[in-house]
Amino acid sequence: MSDVVVGEDGGSTTATAGVWRSTREALAGSHQDYTQGPIGRAIFLLAVPMVLEMALESVFAVTDVFFVARLGADAVAAVGLTESLLTVIYAVAIGLGIGVTATVARRIGERDADGAARVAVQALIIAVVGSTIVGAAGVVLAPRLLALMGASPGVVAIGSGYARVMLGGEATIVLLFVVNAVFRGAGDAAIAMRVLWLSNGINIVLGPCLIFGLGPLPTLGVTGAAIATTIGRGIGALYALSRLLRPGSRVPVRARHLRVDLGVMARLVRLSASGAFQALVGMVSWIALVRIVATFGSAALAGYTIGIRIVIFALLPSWGLSNAAATMVGQALGAANPDRAERSVWLTARYNLVFLGVMGTLFVALAHPIVSLFSSDPAVLSYGTACLRVIAFGFPLYAFGMVLTQAFNGAGDTMTPTAINIGVFWLWEIPLAYVLALPLGHGLDGVFLSITIAFSTLAGVSALIFRRGRWKTRTV
Repeated sequence: MSDVVVGEDGGSTTATAGVWRSTREALAGSHQDYTQGPIGRAIFLLAVPMVLEMALESVFAVTDVFFVARLGADAVAAVGLTESLLTVIYAVAIGLGIGVTATVARRIGERDADGAARVAVQALIIAVVGSTIVGAAGVVLAPRLLALMGASPGVVAIGSGYARVMLGGEATIVLLFVVNAVFRGAGDAAIAMRVLWLSNGINIVLGPCLIFGLGPLPTLGVTGAAIATTIGRGIGALYALSRLLRPGSRVPVRARHLRVDLGVMARLVRLSASGAFQALVGMVSWIALVRIVATFGSAALAGYTIGIRIVIFALLPSWGLSNAAATMVGQALGAANPDRAERSVWLTARYNLVFLGVMGTLFVALAHPIVSLFSSDPAVLSYGTACLRVIAFGFPLYAFGMVLTQAFNGAGDTMTPTAINIGVFWLWEIPLAYVLALPLGHGLDGVFLSITIAFSTLAGVSALIFRRGRWKTRTV
């Protein structure tokens, strides 16, 4: 058999053996300098663990709702509404992660490992303090927040315990995002992969045990799903912290770094704040869409929740590939090589186009049998199938949008994708969804179509702005 060596232009010369060697190196944790050498090989070494990391996350996303769906439409609706509430937490965690990845990658590219360690510690301090305060408030306010989101009395009754555990345990979400952002920025993607594999592996095994009371464990229903998720994330966060503090880490955190550094913290907060708002813009748009969908009843909300979980199944691995572009951009700019950064982005975008193009085609063709794995309720099945099929049409263009967004973030230019998100999601997608669904009478199909149109718009606008090249001059 011939060898395949991924070259600078992403093409292939001979070789299966070369691919397997590179795959093993990527999974073991490559310590190569990503600011030099063939771009295709660097992307491959970063992308393999990042894609696999997100792949298991996507498996958990559908596995969790698969088991919860056995409890009925109200249980699925409770999960969907709670996750909409958690979008604010995810936005903060993602924003902080964006700032951490960009700054750590830049310091590593500059050969300043000590500076990267200072950033990691300050990010952890912010994460612990902020998430503790927000988590306490979530436990107290969970039932009221569900009702505010349009939950019926039945959904509030069955979902309050789930919401309290998920909101109260959000510190585990933030810590996982932050520590893994450190590893990704440093180019140590294999550790971030292992952390999420451990976390989600525990979730997948423990979830059905606590939901249905398997063996000696109690039957906790939908609340059991939340407990399993929080335990899994908590163990994953502890493992991630242990790897960060271990001697030999690419980001060498030492005792001298374990103090508050207001200068570093202030710079990180400024960068992360725009990143968090960027994510929040997108997340709030999902909340608004859920609020529109909720007006059509629990079956519609359950179908939408299932459809979106399946969409996430494809988008999370794609997001992992986009994260590889962010690391490449940050480190290349740190090494004063903006041309390498740009070539890395376009090559990664082409890889992502192939992946999401294939997934989109499969979802369009097989939407009904895929959704039927999660629910046999005719109404839920109908809504879920329509959701999956319509949104999947936007996958090919969104492949470019995801990579370009992460490229801006990797460069530390978080304001550009924030402005794009405001225009695409708040000023375009939400009004379009409302008008199509209600005044024009297209119902949920109008909501689904607005998502596809927004995906496509995001990609086109991002490409036009990226070509201008202003992101190359950002400092972090």
